[in-house]
Amino acid sequence: MTHRDKDVIVVGGGIGGLAAALRLTQLGLTVRVLEHAAEFGEVGAGLQIAPNCTRILDQLGLLDEVISLGVLPDHMVMKDAVDGSELTRLDLRDLHDRYGYPYMVIHRSDLHGTLLRACQRSGVDLVTSTTVTAYENVEDGAAVITEGGRQEARLVVAADGIRSVARRMLSDDAPVSSNYVAYRGAVPIEAVAELNVMTDAVVVYIGPGCHFVQYPLRQGEMFNQVAVFQSPKAIAGEEDWGTPDELDAAFEGMHENIQAGLPLMWRDRWWRMFDREPLSDWVAGRVILLGDSAHAPLQYIAQGAIMAIEDAWVLGSHVEKELQSGATGATIDWDPVVRAYSDVRTKHTARVLGTSRKWGELWHLDGEKREIRNEILRERSTHDYGFVDWLYGPTALTPEELPPMFSPVPVTRESASRVATAHG
Repeated sequence: MTHRDKDVIVVGGGIGGLAAALRLTQLGLTVRVLEHAAEFGEVGAGLQIAPNCTRILDQLGLLDEVISLGVLPDHMVMKDAVDGSELTRLDLRDLHDRYGYPYMVIHRSDLHGTLLRACQRSGVDLVTSTTVTAYENVEDGAAVITEGGRQEARLVVAADGIRSVARRMLSDDAPVSSNYVAYRGAVPIEAVAELNVMTDAVVVYIGPGCHFVQYPLRQGEMFNQVAVFQSPKAIAGEEDWGTPDELDAAFEGMHENIQAGLPLMWRDRWWRMFDREPLSDWVAGRVILLGDSAHAPLQYIAQGAIMAIEDAWVLGSHVEKELQSGATGATIDWDPVVRAYSDVRTKHTARVLGTSRKWGELWHLDGEKREIRNEILRERSTHDYGFVDWLYGPTALTPEELPPMFSPVPVTRESASRVATAHG
């Protein structure tokens, strides 16, 4: 049976899918979300939410609720994982002043829950236990095929994750393994009371082939840790990689603060780190990609969930322009809307994907390059925003609005000398 009773179908009930459904519903469109799981929910632990996302959460009317569930840290501190010395930091209160919105940390399930409640209040049709197996373009719309039949809408938004079915309409590529794996652990704050941790900061220890992240969650009631390392088994092509024995071996010899935190990691599950190559187009007729289906990144600059929310905002902003010109949900000319969306988001997210990979390489240096990197970072001013202005400012709606990128600093003795000289 085929039916078309909604303007838009969103496939995938994660953070990106719900953000898109909420934004479009707030504009007066009728939206259905199809989620394959039996209930809506998120797995994982902490998320870092930079000003380019808190700005959008405010525009969605959700920022106060999100802040009440998270933490606004004072600093982001980068340390060397071997000796524990501080390398550089961001003053997140000053950063708030610069960009007009805060940098915050929140439990992934709390952000997802906020979006879900907002969708429920707004009247989004939320459907679970529905697996979409294929997508098709039809006259003036698109269809999704499920075990229960076909459903049509004038637009289908495929927010169906890193192993997206819809992406196959545009590319036959596959997720790219980084050979790195992440362990997570969120525990009551009392569990770290005797440890040497900072409860007012996001702390990142960077080291040879590994890094370790710590920050508070849920108004300081919980403490989140993430341990990431390169897996020798993955490099060797073994199937069983990222196991707890590799976790312990990767951090052997690292600073005592890391050693103290490792026993608190969840050891019954781990996350192998994959990303996707950038696509130059996210539009297949009336089927469009959003979130990880389009641009799953490595996590090094903490923009994965943020990019999905930005996607939703940009799509909605181009819909809003159509509505302001007199269109309705039934008469929107979707072709220029989705083209404008794809044109700007493909360019921005390609920058993020590439920068995330390079940032990971920088974090995980060893030997002389690690020493040079540390020298360069120590010379950086706390209030130098040259490396994040392109990322944390207002979200561009057109390619022309994209800000210029930063100029990378090569990890060489010559660069270290120039930086030291420039800072006196």
